[in-house]
Amino acid sequence: MTRILVTLGIVFIVAGIAWPWLGKLGFGRLPGDIVIERENFRFYLPITSMILVSLVLSLIFWLFRK
Repeated sequence: MTRILVTLGIVFIVAGIAWPWLGKLGFGRLPGDIVIERENFRFYLPITSMILVSLVLSLIFWLFRK
């Protein structure tokens, strides 16, 4: 349990540090992310971004399991 918590902490720290650069690369605005904008309404569903984050986290957890 402690190994998982430490790993999650490291992942969150790295993501927090890398966030400004990810924004410049277009992370969060990838093709496949759904954005609906109207007058007083904005709906954002980052499907592609969520899949990419899931793949990266799965790879990290798989590497730590070995």
